[in-house]
Amino acid sequence: MKRILLYILPLFLWASCITEDIQDNTPQGNFEALWRTIDTKYCFLDYKHEEYGLDWDEVYRQYSNRLTKDMTKKQLFQVLAEMLEELRDGHVNLVAAHETSQYREWYDNYPANFVDTIQRIYLGKDYVMAGALKYKILEDNIGYIYYGSFSSAIGESNLDEVLNELSICDGLILDVRNNGGGLLTMSDRLAARFTNERVLTGYLCYKKGPGHNDFSSPEPIYVEPAMDRVRWQKPVAILTNRRSYSSTNDFVGKMKAMPQATIIGDKTGGGSGLPFSSELPNGWSVRFSASPMYAPDMSHQEFGIEPDIPVNMTSEDMHQGKDTIIETARKHLKDKKK
Repeated sequence: MKRILLYILPLFLWASCITEDIQDNTPQGNFEALWRTIDTKYCFLDYKHEEYGLDWDEVYRQYSNRLTKDMTKKQLFQVLAEMLEELRDGHVNLVAAHETSQYREWYDNYPANFVDTIQRIYLGKDYVMAGALKYKILEDNIGYIYYGSFSSAIGESNLDEVLNELSICDGLILDVRNNGGGLLTMSDRLAARFTNERVLTGYLCYKKGPGHNDFSSPEPIYVEPAMDRVRWQKPVAILTNRRSYSSTNDFVGKMKAMPQATIIGDKTGGGSGLPFSSELPNGWSVRFSASPMYAPDMSHQEFGIEPDIPVNMTSEDMHQGKDTIIETARKHLKDKKK
């Protein structure tokens, strides 16, 4: 996490050097505090205005009209949570003792493209676990690894063991579907096993003032090869779906820059802003995206990364206990060997 802390330090410094009006612990005061926090510190307001017409001033007018002095805390929470949903950001949450808000449409409006009961057919009963990784050699000599959460740590020795075991394979499938994210350090650690040289994988900026576009100059992000460790030298297919989010989105973006990697499946869920937290007068906390991360061409990845080979699971295959995305990856890797 050292890199993350280094990146968001300027946000802490900026936040501590400005004077903000202290709002009263009233429905209006909490509303004003939340709206201003997003207005001055959220990092995607201008981008989302361009993408779908978000007007944060109009949001203020619309939702302030719903406030009443005698509303209950649950009624206030509902208004504030719905206001935050206008951002269409899975990294934005309002947290109270009785409830946590969450924007879910980034995956609810799309096909699942992952069925765990079908995946278990591929893993069988003889798969191996190393740390948070499940892996197996499939019958066509393709290696298969499933990593279900970047919140679950994987050690360097785990990766050495797994990649050594799978080194006899013709290709590798690395499945990160339904991986909702976690530690960016795990994204870096895993991506470092797929390159022999330093690779530019994107840029990061941080807010340096209250304006919607007050950002620092872009800082390059590199993946350094895992020297003196086992590194994969053959083709690799990265399997994705809409629930590949946050640090998983970051990992897929890194792998997009690796020449031997192919992204297969559905578009990722996005979530490219590093999160930060603030507190309202009533003690509720709000988490929001504070520092945007970009692709190497400085394009946004907030709404997801397109696969190289788009594939959806078909009902015919599912009925037969087949995973269309895994089968496409197996065929792709076999074709690469020819």
